[in-house]
Amino acid sequence: MSDTVSIKGLRVPTVIGVYDWEREIEQILTFSVDLAVDVARVASSDDVADAVDYSAVAATVTRVVKDGKFQLIETAVERVAERILADFPIGWARVEVAKPIAAADGTGAYTAVVAIERGAR
Repeated sequence: MSDTVSIKGLRVPTVIGVYDWEREIEQILTFSVDLAVDVARVASSDDVADAVDYSAVAATVTRVVKDGKFQLIETAVERVAERILADFPIGWARVEVAKPIAAADGTGAYTAVVAIERGAR
């Protein structure tokens, strides 16, 4: 199946990081999620019951990340993918997370991104 339904730019405030100061603040992680969905099947019925509930997927991502209070974004993205595959009728997911990284002196800031694919397409 090559059809994909996506959620882009899902911003989740959460506690994440390995340093003590990071454990005391919320930071914003931004998620993009791609799901393998048979769009032709959904379109043929034109029934919302046959579609993936985007709001439920977004709520699942948010809940997993907020409840996890992970140290690593690698752990966050892995747990999100596991939960999506367990909770929704899809066989494959690609999950990407971006975390802004600020340098203490204000220079050298960047965004760390981890993307994974799980399941069979």
